[in-house]
Amino acid sequence: MSAVEMCRTARLGGHVQQCRDCDTIRVAYNSCRNRHCPKCQGQASRDWLAARQADLLPVGYFHVVFTLPQQIAAIAFQNKSAVYTILFRAVAETLRKLAADPRHLGAEIGFIAVLHSWGQNLQYHPHIHCIVPGGGLSFDQSRWVACRQSFFLPVRVLSRLFRRLFLEQLKQAYDLGRLQFFGDIAGLTDPTAFNRIVKEARRIDWVVYAKPPFAGPRQVLAYLGRYTHRIAISNSRLVSIDGDRVAFRWKDYRTGGRQKVMTLDAHEFIRRFLLHTVPDGFHRIRHYGLLANGHRQLKLDQCRRFLGVPTPKSTAEEADIEPLPPLAHRCPCCGGAMSIIGAWSPLQPVRRPAWNDSS
Repeated sequence: MSAVEMCRTARLGGHVQQCRDCDTIRVAYNSCRNRHCPKCQGQASRDWLAARQADLLPVGYFHVVFTLPQQIAAIAFQNKSAVYTILFRAVAETLRKLAADPRHLGAEIGFIAVLHSWGQNLQYHPHIHCIVPGGGLSFDQSRWVACRQSFFLPVRVLSRLFRRLFLEQLKQAYDLGRLQFFGDIAGLTDPTAFNRIVKEARRIDWVVYAKPPFAGPRQVLAYLGRYTHRIAISNSRLVSIDGDRVAFRWKDYRTGGRQKVMTLDAHEFIRRFLLHTVPDGFHRIRHYGLLANGHRQLKLDQCRRFLGVPTPKSTAEEADIEPLPPLAHRCPCCGGAMSIIGAWSPLQPVRRPAWNDSS
């Protein structure tokens, strides 16, 4: 919260920029670069999307969402690192196993998985969004295997396999003592109580949702831009701050996505926002299968060869021109490149001595 509060203020230092073309001067405060900050994700998202543009294939892309039920969400909240890891692993194994089955697709697929933990009202709602190309490589690496135009994999089968894989791994983590329980769920330290929760979760349907395919690669990029570096709430959704009350817009999907305004006490608003912080060092965006970092370029080149399309080149490379600077470093008047001509260091907070005044 302190990082968000100090972002782009004098407390973090700053710099003076001058346009190389029109000599416009601009004073800019430094960003906190915290991944939970609503001000700092724009440039990070643009840079990430620019790197992903060359990875897109000329095929339909599907959007699949895997959601944890409420009984398991309470466990996830108190064991974020352990349960989020299990969630990613179960989702990846589910998609890859079903896609590899000759009864469904019979191919090696690739996909991007993004962790979100919030609903529109900022309550805790852990789920993973997957962006999946509509097809994959045959296992003998000899051809591209396309799925049906408007159908990827059966949702009910995805849901049941995901549920089984997740609960098996959750039980294993519990048996190895990797889970902790506090407050309202402290009783789950008793194996009988924990097993009862697992049995209840096994009896209900887990929500897996497959949306219709995107219209094309540009729509995929636009969608990824909204989801990959998203945080619990952006500044654009804030309506007003009146005293100690905060109002924000949200979509109520129980009424068909109707937009409403919710007003919360400031402390409750901040509490809900902080529900969605991610453990230090934990990666919210992961690549699997054909898109895994270790062999992405090799696999994508194979896919393009079978699809009969050339390897894409960046627009700047094709035109043999210098690429434009990032938006944050462009002149607001003429769009030229800004150079830093001066800077000042962050203000150091006043620290009280560790010893007692009377000593």
